[in-house]
Amino acid sequence: MKHSDIAVIGLPIDLGAGRRGVDMGPSAIRVAGLHARLAALGYGVEDLGNIPVDQPERLPAGPARTRFLPHIAQACRRLARSVESAAAAGKFPLVLGGDHSAAVGTVAGISRLWRSRKQPPGLIWIDAHADMNTPRTTPTGNVHGMPLACIIGSGPRALTHLAGYAPMVAPDRVAVVGIRDVDQLEKPHVKRSGVRAFTMRDIDERGLRAVVEEAIRIASTGTAGFHVSLDMDSVDPREAPGVGTPVRGGLTYREAHLLMELICDSRRMVSMEVVEVNPVIDEANRTAVLAVELVASAMGERIL
Repeated sequence: MKHSDIAVIGLPIDLGAGRRGVDMGPSAIRVAGLHARLAALGYGVEDLGNIPVDQPERLPAGPARTRFLPHIAQACRRLARSVESAAAAGKFPLVLGGDHSAAVGTVAGISRLWRSRKQPPGLIWIDAHADMNTPRTTPTGNVHGMPLACIIGSGPRALTHLAGYAPMVAPDRVAVVGIRDVDQLEKPHVKRSGVRAFTMRDIDERGLRAVVEEAIRIASTGTAGFHVSLDMDSVDPREAPGVGTPVRGGLTYREAHLLMELICDSRRMVSMEVVEVNPVIDEANRTAVLAVELVASAMGERIL
């Protein structure tokens, strides 16, 4: 990797989720040995701690179709500032979620930095879900089902314009990998959005390597590099049981590692986040352990 130092930033947020527990994800990943694993690869690791996030018990949920929206936006603004500052200092931002609404803050920070340098970012979104609902299409009102839509400029203004402009990433520079659970009203939005969505059928038919190489090309063309947003529910629940919204039929253990290794080989990743680890429903922290392994593969760890 180009970066000699990694800045670890936690966002213990579960305001965007329907199931409690992912706010403990950052701690679970740290406990699983993240820092030692990265240090063993030769990186300097600076942990910037956790961004303050309000607890849902002391907050009004607000409108049914955008639950906790003002508080999510506030947390994401704080995260964006921290990410932008770390990246501007030449460090590699590694964000630990929390639910996937955190991605709006991470991408806002990265986008703002590269925009100031006249070099737009790309985005590889690895997820079981498309996360492209809007307040009009959402069946739950949970904002963690909306972050990618917000990043490409569709959704509540409090999030779409978090960086001060929209879209934060152009849709034609976004590749989504591994989706297999898309809401009915969400499907037309995904198809019309301009993002390139690779479903599990694409991976089954074409093979993971071909899909990932195309995703890297999409996110790299005309960009400064790409951000990787890894939702641990992209991996099959047999390997990653402790996630916010598990869905059968996901990436295998080896497919997940190969995906990360291919991303690393491209030398185009400029930032990363890992989200939706839920220790409450996990088995002996094995999902967080896998998250650490996948981050290590993305950062250069190899078998030989």
